[in-house]
Amino acid sequence: SSGINAEYAPVKYTAPSVQKGPVWADKDITAPMHEMEFNKRDGKVNRVSHYGQYNVVNGFPMNPIGRTGISGRGLLGKWGPNHAADPVVTRWKRNDKGEIVNDDKSKKPILEVVGIKRRDTGEWAIPGGMVDAGDTVSLTLKKEFGEEAMNSMEMDDATRNTVKKTLDELFKHGTTLYKGYVDDPRNTDNAWMETVAVNFHDSTTSFNTFKLHAGDDAGAVSWIAIDSHIKLYANHKAMIEAATSLNKAHW
Repeated sequence: SSGINAEYAPVKYTAPSVQKGPVWADKDITAPMHEMEFNKRDGKVNRVSHYGQYNVVNGFPMNPIGRTGISGRGLLGKWGPNHAADPVVTRWKRNDKGEIVNDDKSKKPILEVVGIKRRDTGEWAIPGGMVDAGDTVSLTLKKEFGEEAMNSMEMDDATRNTVKKTLDELFKHGTTLYKGYVDDPRNTDNAWMETVAVNFHDSTTSFNTFKLHAGDDAGAVSWIAIDSHIKLYANHKAMIEAATSLNKAHW
């Protein structure tokens, strides 16, 4: 095996935007001895992996899934796990009379999910985001969904307050669909994405007041009808499929 190891020479890369040292990024690791504490909560930063203990070699945390061909942090801010939270917000697809629509073939009810068009890849994705230092996953779920979906809606203050109350109530009742490693194109040997995906399902019709901006622009937020042909960013499709299983919906 030593021959194999000798041949492995990953490209070292940390993006200039990360190296500039923005608030969301760690300092660079230049020597085996540094102040970062891996596999634990390090001050306000959570460096614990959902995957379990990961190895630290010469001061560098090692991707628990294996090699990626890139060392350093790439586009990611944190060494080790970079934690995200993905709110999977769903409702039933309904016709003009307000009746739940079933799929013709499977005869199962069709779910709709809130998706956002990514600005970088143009793919639909769940409107999630990174967990800021010191924040809880539940706060991030609510904050990200609120910011990304609510900002896309044009409404007066009274409507905004109603929607906020609906959201507050909905976000008290979530079911975890997945927590763990994300097969994300930004992952490197020393930095990787992990997430907690939580389903918030509106079984009533309170979400019908959510008039999300339809459209195909980058950054657009929309209700998307779910089936197995849905094309989504990274491993978001697996999260959506889990939501259909949970709610006994069409896939």
